[in-house]
Amino acid sequence: MKFFIDTANLDQIKEAQALGVLDGVTTNPSLMAKEGITGTENILQHYVDICNIVDGDVSAEVIATDFAGMVKEGEALAALHPQIVVKLPMIADGVKACKYFSDKGIRTNVTLIFSVGQALLAAKAGATYMSPFIGRLDDISTDGLHLISEIRHIYDNYGFETEILAASVRHTMHIIDCAKIGADVMTGPLSAIKGLLKHPLTDSGLAQFLKDYQKGN
Repeated sequence: MKFFIDTANLDQIKEAQALGVLDGVTTNPSLMAKEGITGTENILQHYVDICNIVDGDVSAEVIATDFAGMVKEGEALAALHPQIVVKLPMIADGVKACKYFSDKGIRTNVTLIFSVGQALLAAKAGATYMSPFIGRLDDISTDGLHLISEIRHIYDNYGFETEILAASVRHTMHIIDCAKIGADVMTGPLSAIKGLLKHPLTDSGLAQFLKDYQKGN
């Protein structure tokens, strides 16, 4: 299972990279704005800065919602750095753009997936990744993890190579549950990744080891 961090914060990306378990980054205009990154030139440079920190894929999202606009923006984003994956919305023109980029050998991430049908369309269009938003489904009393399970079943039925990128991961148990179900990738906050480190028996065991060591010195 690949671990992506969902942020535009360079310090958090560096911390996750330093752990040695980071496989990539996802971000979007909202996360950019949260970090005070505005304006096309600044946003594009920020994507390059992220690519220079991590070794893996970096999803960069188009703003356009029409086919021609997505193609123009996507080609510019892909030209920024070899690690860039063009992030497209799950709308009709987004699916068309996904197929266009797939035929051109440009990698894509189809985002805002909330149904099995949408996931099937993304795979048929040749998406490299497709991102079901499990946390947002949970927010409206719908089982986001069940969606991941259904998509996994269908993709395995037909041998689709599109990777299931579990997005809108909110906490550590989301990561564990996604791993159980067979999501190829999860993207979430640094806090959720660091939560995997924690266990009270680890803390108490280490404290005891150190205490016993001190006794002998």
